[in-house]
Amino acid sequence: QLQLAESGGGLVQPGGSLRLSCAASGFTLDYKAIGWFRQAPGKEREGISCISSSGGTINYADSEPGRFTISRDNAKNTVYLQMNSLRPEDTAVYYCAARTGAMCVTQRREAARHFASWGQGTQVTVSS
Repeated sequence: QLQLAESGGGLVQPGGSLRLSCAASGFTLDYKAIGWFRQAPGKEREGISCISSSGGTINYADSEPGRFTISRDNAKNTVYLQMNSLRPEDTAVYYCAARTGAMCVTQRREAARHFASWGQGTQVTVSS
């Protein structure tokens, strides 16, 4: 059974960093583009970043370049999201998702409807 599991969330002070992990089980991530999304209370789920199956193509939503970095280790069947300089407005549940294909769809903010498989999410809270 195809499953994704996020980890690495938690409580962090403003200006701090977290690294989220997205581990796959039941299938290989080798041929799938992976995206990271987040959803804050009362808001729609929004795309953060996407990485192609090879890692050769990466996109970020306009608001994220420089603070967030996506990467993948296909040997570990895992995708990461490094988040630096965190702000209270980054507080949300963070999700990873897999496309059925190898490429991301857009060059900026991905839409959730383009992704077929989702993890359960990990809570990130930025607060002093």
